[in-house]
Amino acid sequence: MEEIIPENNMQLGLERMKFSVTEVKRELSKVIVGQSHMIDLLLASLFTGGHVLIEGVPGIAKTLTAKLLAQTINLGFSRIQFTPDLMPTDVTGTSIFNVKQSEFEFKKGPVFSNIVLIDEINRSPAKTQASLFEVMEEKQVTIDGTTFKMNLPFFVIATQNPVEQEGLYRLPEAQLDRFVFKIKIHYPSLEEETSILRRFSSDFTQQTNKEVKQVLSAEDILHCQSIIEKVFIKDELIQYIARITDLTRNHGDLILGASPRASLAILRTSKAIAAMSGREFVIPEDIQAVAYPVLNHRIILTPEKEMDGTNAEDIIKEIIQKIEVPR
Repeated sequence: MEEIIPENNMQLGLERMKFSVTEVKRELSKVIVGQSHMIDLLLASLFTGGHVLIEGVPGIAKTLTAKLLAQTINLGFSRIQFTPDLMPTDVTGTSIFNVKQSEFEFKKGPVFSNIVLIDEINRSPAKTQASLFEVMEEKQVTIDGTTFKMNLPFFVIATQNPVEQEGLYRLPEAQLDRFVFKIKIHYPSLEEETSILRRFSSDFTQQTNKEVKQVLSAEDILHCQSIIEKVFIKDELIQYIARITDLTRNHGDLILGASPRASLAILRTSKAIAAMSGREFVIPEDIQAVAYPVLNHRIILTPEKEMDGTNAEDIIKEIIQKIEVPR
């Protein structure tokens, strides 16, 4: 049941939300060095009912961060390792014949959980990717004509290696569009690398991971969702979001622009960023902060621009600079 937040208690709700975010970050900082922006985006997605795709080379704590985030939340968690031979039924589940009752019964797959970590999602082919279409968008699975609803909240965190590496499959555009964010993470700085080495110089078995405690409940997440919905965004900023998305569809360097789902993602997550900052209203900087991770996996450059070395970030920056910022 949705929690009702009286208008005069909005500030108290924001303070409670900010406290929850701070607690999660404090627990993660016991292990994770840096990556503050990625954690903000993960929480913004969780609080708005979205899903996140994290891309980066092996060994930079993509999977570890996702697992530890799940560890801070008092909800069900499952991990699915995607491989080339993984079948759709290995994800969603399958019907098994019960000899005693002489009938088929459905055995749920690992996707039936609250937080699902899909590790190396681009190591499985398109037919396995297709098993995620319905569950990520509609939060349900249909098997043999029967529909099974997911328990809420339902949050998918997927990791993938850059597509330039060997043994990988490109995710279909329809699959990519179901992720609110695609977060690209890079190697740590020299200072961060040094901090990592110092932190784990006497912890070879990663016992520190066990110190990360649960600090967030399903009730806390529903509270945050309720607060975010009530964050104010003026009409000029709504038009600003629409202009950004529209320009991706009418840009000479792009053959595929962003869908209305992208506009809604920018709207919702900018409100989440505002609430996580303790504000009751959205500012243009909130929109700009989420525009790149929302759009970077939804646009496709022309072959000529790709050959020139232009990337999605360049185009998105150009679009944002071209549009007048409302004040």
